[in-house]
Amino acid sequence: MSLNEIPDAVQWPETHYVFLEKVGPFLQNAPAAWGEVHELVPAVAEHNQITGYMSLYKVGPQVYRAGVAVATAPIHLPDGLQYEKFPGGKYTRFILTGSYAQLAQACGRAFELAGQLALPLRDGFNIENYVNDPRVTPEDQLVTELLFPIA
Repeated sequence: MSLNEIPDAVQWPETHYVFLEKVGPFLQNAPAAWGEVHELVPAVAEHNQITGYMSLYKVGPQVYRAGVAVATAPIHLPDGLQYEKFPGGKYTRFILTGSYAQLAQACGRAFELAGQLALPLRDGFNIENYVNDPRVTPEDQLVTELLFPIA
């Protein structure tokens, strides 16, 4: 697994976010949520400019949101999707390079490192930002930013 173990601080921008939310175990809900979102992406893209793919999640309680960032407040969303203007803010960022199959392990390690580094975490959603397109990027070159909200 290729995960940087010394994070950097970043400012996440305010983001128009269209998503599907599931509550409960991540290992079960994340793949299901993404399966549903991918089916709805063409309908979202028909009326909105998609600028990225990302998930937001909270560990306690286990809330997982799979979705897309859009350029402006969305119009004509398909049933089942929600919209939020995500406020952004300060985050510490770990970067995983490699397969999405490594995300659970990478997130576990990032949480462990956050504790060891005594990062000043605040209440808020963590972000997984999928930097490149898995349809055209070799699996070992996929880049995922793991972002933790900090004070």
